[in-house]
Amino acid sequence: MEKIRIGVIGASGYTGADLIRLATRHPMIELGPLVANTYAGKTLGEVFPHLSFLGPTRLVSVDEADWSNCSAVFCGLPHGTAQDIIIGLPPHLKIIDMSADFRLRDAAVYTEWYGRTHGASELLKSAVYGLTEFYSREIASARLVACPGCYPTATLLALLPLVSSKLIDVSDIIIDAKSGITGAGRSLKQNLLFSEAGEGLSPYGVASHRHAPEIEQEIGRAAGQSVIVNFTPHLVPMSRGELVTCYVRLSAGATADDLRAALVTRYESAKFVSVMAEGGLPGTQHVRGSNHCLMAVFPDRVPGRAIVISAIDNLVKGSAGQAMQNFNLMFGLDEAAGLTQLPMFP
Repeated sequence: MEKIRIGVIGASGYTGADLIRLATRHPMIELGPLVANTYAGKTLGEVFPHLSFLGPTRLVSVDEADWSNCSAVFCGLPHGTAQDIIIGLPPHLKIIDMSADFRLRDAAVYTEWYGRTHGASELLKSAVYGLTEFYSREIASARLVACPGCYPTATLLALLPLVSSKLIDVSDIIIDAKSGITGAGRSLKQNLLFSEAGEGLSPYGVASHRHAPEIEQEIGRAAGQSVIVNFTPHLVPMSRGELVTCYVRLSAGATADDLRAALVTRYESAKFVSVMAEGGLPGTQHVRGSNHCLMAVFPDRVPGRAIVISAIDNLVKGSAGQAMQNFNLMFGLDEAAGLTQLPMFP
């Protein structure tokens, strides 16, 4: 088969760099335009020395990019910027967006949480939410796929099977989430400086994080009712990785064993989601650099409650890797193509 030529918009960001890293191992991908307006004219190796082994590939501005020979484009731009560029892309391109711009199905909800009117709301109706394990059929026929955020990915993989099976009370969900610093992007921010973030653990976006409505949207859809979750993210002084601990109230008669069994059944054929045996403890170090999600279930000491833990690499399964999974489905390829690398440990 002829290779599929792709472009990457936002190639100078962390997710863009990881997407390029994964794409070079994909048997069916040929790299096309690598767009990074700020670094246009520089080589990829100048921006990311670890990618210098790919040769003197030059970054271009979005206006310079030639999409005529491309079949797909991955977009790793910040929210707001992504929609303004995506709406102007040629109609022959399939688009895998890693920003937040097309994740929320309701334009009014987007405006409420992101503080601006959606500039490409006409595309929201056709955009498919890219949680691969749950929307694979829709993804396969989509032109525009909106990849979930990293926190929603880890959370929804853990909770959606339990919601669909009516094993937990959706009115009482507490999500304690922790992410490596790359989750905040590559731009310069005071709280991301080494001396500010190192040797400390700090919450942020308390009761106001923009991933909350995304989580609520999908849990509510599975439950058939409106849902509000208690979601608090934390910044951990590590480069990559994400651990989400969900505290849930069991439905009448349900047990933690029932939750574990439901997850095992739901993911028995999944290529990248695994449920640990009873007593297993997921850690970010167990999935680092891979597209795997590792989860576990524990009974809580509080009667009628359980604890569900989910670990992913925020840049891979939480972004670029899931985007690659979706690309594979969109082009009728093996879902695991380019994603078979095992986690890096230690």
